[in-house]
Amino acid sequence: MRERQAVQGARRAQEFEAFVAGAAGRLLHTATLLTAEAPDANPRARRLLTLALARTYASWDRLRGEDPYDRTRACLAVRFAHRAWHQYGALGRARPHPGSALAELTPQERLVVVLRLYEGVPEEQTAALLGLPAERVHALCDRATATLLHPARPAATAVTGARMAAS
Repeated sequence: MRERQAVQGARRAQEFEAFVAGAAGRLLHTATLLTAEAPDANPRARRLLTLALARTYASWDRLRGEDPYDRTRACLAVRFAHRAWHQYGALGRARPHPGSALAELTPQERLVVVLRLYEGVPEEQTAALLGLPAERVHALCDRATATLLHPARPAATAVTGARMAAS
């Protein structure tokens, strides 16, 4: 009995290590986009990924044909949303890396953009994962992409431009 459990444990560890070797890079990039940290300095993203991978490993035997990448990505998203909610209240504005292209987005907008545009998760699936109506996910994605495509100008530039026009 113990021998069989040892063999199963070794097989489980081997399968999980192969999964991590193949998927960790993309999952880390996804976590880095969610936290809006710099790619070379991303401790929050690494912690988020570590917690998601630990949860996936804990449920590895119960996956039963489910894609472990999807499970880990869902865990990343839910953990990020939960942390943002508790840290900043109602998914308010976080303090991401100022040089990040996603820094202007709220955590909820960032989460929707990363899932929909980077990961390619369908709108209905994103809505189900986040517990939101599909229309809300669509609106968040539209607003976030508009913000990314047309970033707000810094206030100092607008004032300087107005002074130059008045001269």
